[in-house]
Amino acid sequence: MKDTGKHQGLRNQLVTVLEQKGITDKNVLEAIRKIPRHLFLNSSFEDYAYQDKAFPIGAGQTISQPYTVAFQSQLLEVEKEHKILEIGTGSGYQTAVLCTMGAKVYSVERQNELFKTTSLLLPKLGIRPKLLTFGDGYKGLPNYAPFDSIIVTAGAPIIPKPLMAQLKIGGRLVIPLGEEHQIMTMLIRKNETQFEKHEFGEFRFVPLLENKN
Repeated sequence: MKDTGKHQGLRNQLVTVLEQKGITDKNVLEAIRKIPRHLFLNSSFEDYAYQDKAFPIGAGQTISQPYTVAFQSQLLEVEKEHKILEIGTGSGYQTAVLCTMGAKVYSVERQNELFKTTSLLLPKLGIRPKLLTFGDGYKGLPNYAPFDSIIVTAGAPIIPKPLMAQLKIGGRLVIPLGEEHQIMTMLIRKNETQFEKHEFGEFRFVPLLENKN
């Protein structure tokens, strides 16, 4: 598992691209500058790891393009020690970005194959989320709620009500909403019953699957 000067140079170039695309959160950019994205991909994709593109990672899933990871992370306004629920661990790359930013990450993955792979990979890279678990993302993690923020990394037809219930007042839920194409959506919880909604344009995600086997 090598991370070379060449890889670091490619990451620096990637950060420049993300800045040009409008990512301004310095903590997000520094996390992306540090994390060896090539180690989250199949080795056959290594030469392309620092392009701003999504790639397949197995089980019909993808690692999101870096811009999408950066954009969602920026919307969360992560602070150190923030308690974040991530729905869809996937490759673990988004998890790694949030952990590197100092968040306490609780992550749920529905695909057992990916859950097993990522559970082994993250500790090897020195990345230690508070919890990685195999489960149904639609249900969230009520036993660990409330969360400062919640991030969903797959397209959902609706905002799951259990996730809304697990968000702290003042907290942010970032979710791509839609079937074929998704609108990046953020809810800010104002009080027990009211949420403020913001939309940020179209993105493409794999679907959020329900009811794990």
